[in-house]
Amino acid sequence: MRVLDLIIKKRDGGILTTEEIGHLIAEFNKNNVPDYQMAAFLMAIYFQGLNARETTAFTAALAESGKKIDFSSLGLAVVDKHSSGGVGDKVTLVLAPLVAAAGVPLAKISGRGLGFTGGTIDKLESIPGFSSRLSVEKFVSLVQKNNLAIMAQTERLIPADGKLYALRDVTGTVENISLIAASIMSKKIAAGADAILLDVKMGKGAFMKNRDDAFHLAETMVRIGNEMDRRVVSAVTDMNQPLGFAVGNVLEIKEAIAVLEGEGPADVETLSVLLGGHLLALVGKVRNPEEGQEELLRLLKNGVALEKFKQLVVSQGGNSSFLDNPSLLPQAKFVETIKTTISGYIHEIDARKVGKAAAILGAGRFFKGEQIDPSVGIVLKHKVGNYVSEGDVLAYIHANKEDKLKAALKEIAGTFSFGEEVPEGFPLVYGVIPPFPS
Repeated sequence: MRVLDLIIKKRDGGILTTEEIGHLIAEFNKNNVPDYQMAAFLMAIYFQGLNARETTAFTAALAESGKKIDFSSLGLAVVDKHSSGGVGDKVTLVLAPLVAAAGVPLAKISGRGLGFTGGTIDKLESIPGFSSRLSVEKFVSLVQKNNLAIMAQTERLIPADGKLYALRDVTGTVENISLIAASIMSKKIAAGADAILLDVKMGKGAFMKNRDDAFHLAETMVRIGNEMDRRVVSAVTDMNQPLGFAVGNVLEIKEAIAVLEGEGPADVETLSVLLGGHLLALVGKVRNPEEGQEELLRLLKNGVALEKFKQLVVSQGGNSSFLDNPSLLPQAKFVETIKTTISGYIHEIDARKVGKAAAILGAGRFFKGEQIDPSVGIVLKHKVGNYVSEGDVLAYIHANKEDKLKAALKEIAGTFSFGEEVPEGFPLVYGVIPPFPS
């Protein structure tokens, strides 16, 4: 079959067979399809879309393009968790050790931050000595030994997806729900998890800005997982304001430790426990998510989850003294205070602006491979709905370079909006798919 014929078929609204999709991805992975033809094919998908069967076939072809991890030797269901990306989203740092402490193996392959959203690997690697560069064999052995391991993406897994994403990023074809779902789910399938929890962020600080798109993506990924014999649950959660208070790598590590010590922000603890409860129910560890949440809260309060986090860090080369005394972690040279000039209720904290300001400081990247500064970022003092008086502190900006500080201050201007009435606010969770049967 000719690649040009497949491009024309999809361009004209035709439905591709599973064999046609598999052939195209396999040939592209072998470098037998030039980038310009694959770019044309992606643009055809962007405008014509993929139906449900095509999307599943596309996902399967990506997952088969490289090595797949097999955890069958463990004799237990292995779980994974994925977030579609947000600002201040350190849930994995809390949820992963919680679930592992509950006796459920969690094996996670994570990415690095790009743009205004942070990456779990960058956060963990801000702990001196921690390494996410594991061989597949080491990854599997750590999951077997500790019930927990987190590694960076590798070219051995789903290489076709990495090549495709690089093309999508420069051809204006990123924002297609079928392509997004296939990219995410192919990684999860190749990573070997039996059960997957998907946290789809919605709002100003997320890629999915509105309810319809967020639920469409969530439903699409659940369907793909089910069709590929995986147990999947997807939660649509809020990202209109940052999660927690800290945005930045070391700052978020400190906040995650505080949550594991029972002293962190309520929204991070609540969301971590809620999502973790669904994971425990998904693999039959508990009868329902509520029972799972009770168990995870117990593990949070008695310190077992914190010890599991320390075990994760030490097992991957990290220095535990930085966890016992987080003040030893890298710190920015200076801290700028932002104060309010008016009084009123906070109606908005624009998550995207906060995330972009943190990236400008050096906490994130604007292109792949860019070096990050682990110590910089932003710590908010309030949430939407809080009342502030003139002169109250709104945020602290942690910076190492004055030019970046000035640029970040310019970006963060207009982040906060105020009103005289108590705002309605945002729910932490908009819905879970599929809902757990009552």
